[in-house]
Amino acid sequence: MAKAQINPGRARWLEVLGVSMPLCLSYIPIGLACGILLHAAGFNFIMILIVSIVVFSGGAQFILASLLTINAPLSSIFLTLFFLELRYALLGSSLSKYIKSESQHFIWLFAVSMNDENYAINYLKFATDKKWTPKDALMVEHYSLISWSVANMVGGLIGSAISINLEVVDFALTALFLYMIVMQVQSHLTLLISILSAVLAVVFMVLTKSIIGVIIATLIASFVGLLIEN
Repeated sequence: MAKAQINPGRARWLEVLGVSMPLCLSYIPIGLACGILLHAAGFNFIMILIVSIVVFSGGAQFILASLLTINAPLSSIFLTLFFLELRYALLGSSLSKYIKSESQHFIWLFAVSMNDENYAINYLKFATDKKWTPKDALMVEHYSLISWSVANMVGGLIGSAISINLEVVDFALTALFLYMIVMQVQSHLTLLISILSAVLAVVFMVLTKSIIGVIIATLIASFVGLLIEN
């Protein structure tokens, strides 16, 4: 019994690490691919590290690499990433009740470290484990951030050692989002909105002749889906 009480803080971070480990391991292959593609798009080792920490979003970083390879204007890149990452406002609001008693500094640090996967883990733990604390949740975010950043950096080093055909960036991005769509199709409404989004994207891309057409199509399709669902 006495041995179990030795250094309980260390035991806790190890326990949280065990919860985070499946997520951290899953980041390795896609993180390596993302680092390779970012290097192919012109990022050096330091810039890959900065982007992986500041953005911390696989989808956003793949899009960033893709848009840079086609020399998209900065305004289009900014708007695309802004609307793509806007979902975190909704995700964060659902966790706010669990961390509202923490300091503003803690909440800021928690917000900038959150992504889809560590959100899912923390939401489940908060909902099912009464012992799960905001500090535990922040550790999950930091473990996943470290794993993702290291995988990105290693991918960047691999990319500097081999030659990558930039056409693979578009293929990888398309495959990533097709996978994301397939995993989310759980009803006829989701399938309908996915098809509507694709059609509208083609129409508005032709009309605007820029990536902004995709943003317009996304907003319209999302609004139509909301109306139908309600």
